[in-house]
Amino acid sequence: MTGHKTSLPFGDGPDDGPGDGLGDGLGDRPDNPLDEAATARATISADAIVTSWNEGARRLLGHLPSEVVGRRAAALLAEEVSPADVRAVAALPRWSGTLTLRHRDGRPVRVRLLAHRGEPIADGGPGDWLLVSPLPGPEGGTRDVEEEGAEAADEALLALASQQSPCPVAIYDRMLRLRRINDQMADVIGLPESEIRGLRLSEIGGMLESEELERHMVEVLRTGERRDVETFRRVGEEAHARAWSARLAPVKAPDGEVRGICLAAHDITEQYLARQRLLLLSESSVRIGTTLDVTRTAQELADVGVPGLADFVSVDLLERLDQNAGAEGVEAFAEPPPGPLAGPVVLRRVARQSVFPGAPEAVIKLGQVGTYPEFSPQARSLAVGRPSIHRVTDPVFRRWTAESPALAAMLRTYGLHSMMSVPIRARGVTLGVATFSRHTRPDPFTHDDVLLAEEITTRAAVCLDNARRFTRERDTALALQRSLLPQTLPRPTALDVAFRYQPAGPYAGVGGDWFDVIPLSGARVALVVGDVVGHGIHASATMGRLRTAVRTLADVDLPPDELLTHLDDLVIHLSAEGTASTPTGGVTPAEDMTPAGDVGATCLYAVYDPVARSCALARAGHPPPVLVDPDGTVNPVQVPAGPPLGVGGLPFEAVEFEMPEGAVLALYTDGLIGGRGRDLDEGLAALTGALARLSPSLEAGCDSVLRTLLPEQGAPDDVALLLARTRGLDASRVATWDVPDDPALVARARRDVTDQLMTWGLEEAVFTTELVVSELVTNAMRHATAPIQLRLIYDHTLICEVSDGSNTAPHLRRARVFDEGGRGLLLVAQLSLRWGSRHSATGKTIWAEQALPSPES
Repeated sequence: MTGHKTSLPFGDGPDDGPGDGLGDGLGDRPDNPLDEAATARATISADAIVTSWNEGARRLLGHLPSEVVGRRAAALLAEEVSPADVRAVAALPRWSGTLTLRHRDGRPVRVRLLAHRGEPIADGGPGDWLLVSPLPGPEGGTRDVEEEGAEAADEALLALASQQSPCPVAIYDRMLRLRRINDQMADVIGLPESEIRGLRLSEIGGMLESEELERHMVEVLRTGERRDVETFRRVGEEAHARAWSARLAPVKAPDGEVRGICLAAHDITEQYLARQRLLLLSESSVRIGTTLDVTRTAQELADVGVPGLADFVSVDLLERLDQNAGAEGVEAFAEPPPGPLAGPVVLRRVARQSVFPGAPEAVIKLGQVGTYPEFSPQARSLAVGRPSIHRVTDPVFRRWTAESPALAAMLRTYGLHSMMSVPIRARGVTLGVATFSRHTRPDPFTHDDVLLAEEITTRAAVCLDNARRFTRERDTALALQRSLLPQTLPRPTALDVAFRYQPAGPYAGVGGDWFDVIPLSGARVALVVGDVVGHGIHASATMGRLRTAVRTLADVDLPPDELLTHLDDLVIHLSAEGTASTPTGGVTPAEDMTPAGDVGATCLYAVYDPVARSCALARAGHPPPVLVDPDGTVNPVQVPAGPPLGVGGLPFEAVEFEMPEGAVLALYTDGLIGGRGRDLDEGLAALTGALARLSPSLEAGCDSVLRTLLPEQGAPDDVALLLARTRGLDASRVATWDVPDDPALVARARRDVTDQLMTWGLEEAVFTTELVVSELVTNAMRHATAPIQLRLIYDHTLICEVSDGSNTAPHLRRARVFDEGGRGLLLVAQLSLRWGSRHSATGKTIWAEQALPSPES
C-alpha cells in the first residue's frame, strides 16, 4: 500500500446500510458530453459504510451497486490497513495514494485513488468521503475523455490551448529573441508574430516594451529562477493605459539547462489603479494640512491632485473666506453660509496646479474673483452639494463657452476634455469648490475618480476649516491685543524711547506681552514690561486688565516693590474668578487657548528720576533689564528676580542705581531671548552683544536687535522690546527751599517762588503759582509736621511740590458756605492740570502740575 499520507480509512462497520448507485448523474443523459463512467466513483460514510457506487466503479472492480452499497468498505480491501493509519487519515481533509483492492472475480487490483472529505451533515456529524479513480486504458495508461490513446490529438489540443489562451504568452530563446507569441499577446503588442519574430523585447514597440523588463529576463537566464515584474504603460494615442504583471519563467531542458524564457502577462489595471488611489489618498493625509494657513492648505490640495488625479486643479473659495480679502482679518473671515449654495456664485481663486509650468490654462488668475453662472459645473456642484463630472461635449460647456470667450479659447488651446467639480464642505458649511480637469491624459474621469477626489477634498475641507477658524480667532485676538496696547507712547523730557512689538509666528497663537511708558509726578517716568502666561484671547484680555491695573497703581505713585505686591494680589484674584466661572468639567470656550482659571504673569517695573538721575526697579519673575552705559559698557542689571505674579506670599525687592545721562535701559520679554534651541542665558548673552553695537538712533537700534535675535520666519513667542535713553534735568531748572514751620514765613516762600519764576522768564505763571504755593505750604504747616520742603521743577510743565514729615494723605472736600477753611485743595485742583500726592520713607509729597504759557502768548 502506498500513498502521499497514509492508507484510506476502510475499517469495520455494520453489515447493512442504506445506499444507492450514481447512475442517475450527468453520464446517463445522451446529450451530455461528459462520460461519467470514465471515472470510478464511490462514497464512504464516516463509519466506513459504502453509500454510493457508480458505473465506473463497477467497470473497475466488477461489483454491482447492489452488492456493495450499505456494506463495509473493508470487504473491498486486498491488503491489511492498521488502525493507526485509519485514525491518521481520518483527520485529513484530503488523501491520495495507491491501494490494492479486491476485484469481484477475486483477483487483486492496484488502484490509484483520490479521496475528499465531504461537507458535514445537517446534525453536525462528519460528511462522507468521496473516492475517485481514472479507469485504466487498453494498454494500462489513462483514458482520455475526448479520444482514448490519441497522442497526436493531445499535442494538437495543447497547441491550440497555448495559442488561444486568455493569458498573453511570449516565448524567448537564450538570446532573448522572440520565438512564439499567442493570439492574446499579439493583440497586446498590436503586431502579428510574423512581423516581430526574432526581435528582442527592447526592439519591439508595444505595451510591454521596457528595457528594465529585459534586464529582469537576463537575470532569469542567469539564475534560472522565476521573477514577477509589474509595468504600467501609457500611450498618448490610446484611450486607456494598462498595467501588467509580467511573470518571467525559465524554460528548462530535462537536464536543467535554461533554453529560453516564457513571459506570461496578466492585466492588473484595476488592481494597479486601486493601489494608486490608495497611495494618493495616503499621500493627501500627509501633505494636506501641514499648516494653519488657508492659502497654503488650498495649494496643498491642488498639489496633491496633479498629476496623480488630474492635469490641472484649481481651488476657489468664497470671497469672505480669503484671508487677504479685507483689510481687517476679522471681517475677511466671516462665518460661511450653511448648506449648499444656489444661483451664481462669486469665488476667489486661491490655489492652482498644472502639469505645465505656470498653469497657463488658468482662466482666472491667483487672487482674482470670478463669477460662475448657475449652470456651470462649479455652481451646480455647490447647489446640489455633490461632485459633478462633465465632458466638453456636454450642452453645459457649449452654453458656458458661448458666454466666456476666454474659456472657449483655453479649451481650444489645451484640449481640455473632462472636468470634475467637488464642493469643499466641512462641518455643515460650504467653503468653496475644487475643480479637477484633464487634457494631456486621454481617459475621462470615472466614478472611482469621483470617490477619490471627494475623499481628498473632504479631508482638505476639514483642514481648510481648521485654518479658517484658527485665523479668525487669531485675528480677533490680535485686534483685541492691538486695542489694549499703546498705539503711541508719551514723549517725556526725561527719556527718549523707542519700542517694537512683534506677535508670535502665525501658528503660535497671540500672547499676552505688553509694555508701557507712564509719566509720573516730579518729571519722573515709569517703564513697564510684562508677559501673561499662555496664548489666545484669554491671555490678551488678561494683559489688558493688568496693564490698566499697573497704570492705576502708578498714579498712586507706589514704589516698584509695593506696586508688584498689589499686582500680585490682583492676579491671584483673577485666577480665583476664572476658576469659579469655568463650566463644569473644566470646558472653556474654543477661543481660549489658556484655561480660564490659570492666570499667571511676569512683570518688570522701573521708575526713572531725572532730577536725581537714578532708577528704582523691581521684577516679578521677569528677565532682567540690560543697561548700556554712555561709554558703551553693557551689563544686565543685578536685581532679585522675585516670584512670578500669581504665586502670592513672597516679597518683591527693589533696587536703586544711578543712571547717567545718555545711558540706555533695555526692557524686553522672554520671547526675544528664548527660542531657536537656546536657553535664556544664551539669549541674554546674544542681547548684550547686540546692544553693544547699538546705533545712536533708538529706532534703528530696535530693528537691529530684532534682526539679530529673531529668526526670519518669525518668533515662536510674542516679543516686546522697549529702549529708553536717559536725559538728565539740568540743576538750573530745579529750585528747592527748606521752609520753617512758621505761618509767618509763608509770604517769604511766595517771594522766593516769584523770584525764581522771574529768573526762568515765567512771569505769566507767577500769580497762579503763588496761590498754589501758598495753599500747599499753609496746609503742610497746619495739618502736617516738619520738616517742610518746597521744590519747583521747570520741565515741559511747571511742577510745584511740598513735602512734609506726615504720612496723612490729603483729601479734597467741599467746604460749607460759612467755613473759613477747607477750600485750599479745591483751589489747587482748579488751578492745575493735575495734582496728587506720593509717600516716601520720611513722609509725603503733595504736588501740582501747571501748564506753561505758549511762546506766542
